[in-house]
Amino acid sequence: MLNKIKEFFKEVKIELKKVVFPSKDELIGSTWVVIITVIVISLFLGAVDLGLTKLVGIALR
Repeated sequence: MLNKIKEFFKEVKIELKKVVFPSKDELIGSTWVVIITVIVISLFLGAVDLGLTKLVGIALR
């Protein structure tokens, strides 16, 4: 059991050496894309929600 755990962590270490982490500039650029996307989708869903609320309000009168 202990040998399997040691082997697992040895393999994890080997795989981590293969990982290419993004540079600071790439990370900042990706973060801005995520922030802008979240804002745009939030505004869209807010508008749809407001429209549907008004539509249901009119239908229930």
